[in-house]
Amino acid sequence: MPDYAPTIMWFRDDLRLADNPALSAAVAAGPVVCVYIHDPALKLGGAEKWWLHGALEALDADLRAHGGQLCLMTGAEQDSLVWLARALGARGVEWNRRYAGPARTRDAAIKATLRAGGLAAQSHPGNMLHEPWQVRTKQGSPFRVFTPWWRALQAMGPPLPPLPVPHGLATALAAAPVQAAATERLVPLAALSLRPATPDWAAGLRATWQPGEAAARKRLDTFVAERLPGYATARDLPAQPATSGLSPCLRFGHLSSRQVWHAVDAHGAGDRDAASFLSELGWRDFAHSTLFDFPDMATRSLRPEFDAMPWRTDPAGLRAWQRGRTGYPIIDAGMRELWHTGCMHNRVRMIVASFLTKHLLLDWRVGEQWFADTLVDADVASNPFNWQWVAGCGLDAAPYFRIFNPVLQGEKFDPEGAYVRHWVPEIARLPGRAIHTPWKADLPAGTRYPTPVVDLAGGRTRALAAWKALQPRL
Repeated sequence: MPDYAPTIMWFRDDLRLADNPALSAAVAAGPVVCVYIHDPALKLGGAEKWWLHGALEALDADLRAHGGQLCLMTGAEQDSLVWLARALGARGVEWNRRYAGPARTRDAAIKATLRAGGLAAQSHPGNMLHEPWQVRTKQGSPFRVFTPWWRALQAMGPPLPPLPVPHGLATALAAAPVQAAATERLVPLAALSLRPATPDWAAGLRATWQPGEAAARKRLDTFVAERLPGYATARDLPAQPATSGLSPCLRFGHLSSRQVWHAVDAHGAGDRDAASFLSELGWRDFAHSTLFDFPDMATRSLRPEFDAMPWRTDPAGLRAWQRGRTGYPIIDAGMRELWHTGCMHNRVRMIVASFLTKHLLLDWRVGEQWFADTLVDADVASNPFNWQWVAGCGLDAAPYFRIFNPVLQGEKFDPEGAYVRHWVPEIARLPGRAIHTPWKADLPAGTRYPTPVVDLAGGRTRALAAWKALQPRL
């Protein structure tokens, strides 16, 4: 194989140049061609597609600044990679791992096919603090509870220090111009049809987010400098800009979890706020570890006893929940924030999930799918893990009988009603805590705010009865 034969860098959920183990390995091997393959069969939510468009655009600009480009292909990953490798006369392919079951199966098949064709094929650690098979009980089995898992992970020491943008990246990119024969199946970004056409529902996303590595790095630096102090207390208050906003940056790999860990640890090593944030980062890894060991987590309750839960079918209630028209202000504020920005405050996510699965008694999978379509940070592991946690059917889950009262939650975490007033302006004039119980207030004539879709006491009683019926199985 000639010395100028390129290595293909296959980008996936790692759309960055810094701390990218596969990219560093590819550059070390010589000339590099970068590719992203969009397989329409691998479903993405609408908000994820919007983010991905901007992320690919930003990555291509970053590569062009180093003298290269991002090649785009559409179709099955294995077929596309094999074709591109042959067209380029490539020596091999480098990529970073995914940990979900179907992705691991696809990757194993791709690796075997490439190697059978005489190509090098190497995967590298993905976007976790440590590899999931490294954190095990003394018996070698998966942890089922977060706290001992977290202790075991911390005992392993800090994650590997982040890698810089590879030295020699520009040289490696310039040494591998994409030959004309290899452009036959390359497509422009617009051909991936990732952005909404008509209606254009993404105005709020554009106003809220900027995809890409540079914007993610700026967001991380701002969080560490300005929001990390006081994080442990303020993170539960949705009206305060206290959370990091890094979840979509981690979802698409603009930042690695290792970069985030070391940035936070360096700024606040040992203090309460840093420890609180790193624990939240740990929950993300725990979710991915759980998905690694339970690959059907997105579709099956981790506690199979919950298969017998008598979930209701309520299209009107579901629609009210989806559109933020339940009559409970903290619920409606959260669901409207989600629809407008593609994100929702973490405390409010728990409240709206509890309301759907308990007060409305609707299947957690219905909520998980709605979040998967509307969240820009719809993480393949965290989304189903968190839904199962709230519903009571997951690992180390909140007990099913813990039912968040949306009125009390609103009064506790949004005591002045600032969050609700922002997202539910039709009741913004209600004073103080009265905003959390608008059905008790004298609303001005013509106020178009719905009455509650469910009686809280009645919904709670119904949920507890359903849970009690499961007791012989639990």
